[in-house]
Amino acid sequence: MNINELTYKINGCAMKVHNTLGNGFQEVIYQRCLAIELERAGLSFVREADQTIYYEGIEVGTRRADFIIENIVVVELKAKINLEDVHLAQAKKLCGRI
Repeated sequence: MNINELTYKINGCAMKVHNTLGNGFQEVIYQRCLAIELERAGLSFVREADQTIYYEGIEVGTRRADFIIENIVVVELKAKINLEDVHLAQAKKLCGRI
């Protein structure tokens, strides 16, 4: 499966969750529901995957990605009405860690 097909499937799973639940739930609820949909779609994933953060080659801590799907795509969930630049920056930093 190429990246476009994979992201299409992931987006479809996410939209199913959003259309079913709507707005107003905590992030963890959307995360649990998305895990169900990803399983139904036959996608392999790791949920809340720890990632080591390095500063100039020195380990300084860890952070968690909400999902790493097919060991290719990082999905960071946000239960927000409007995303801010800081949310995009967070996702970009996670992508560089796989």
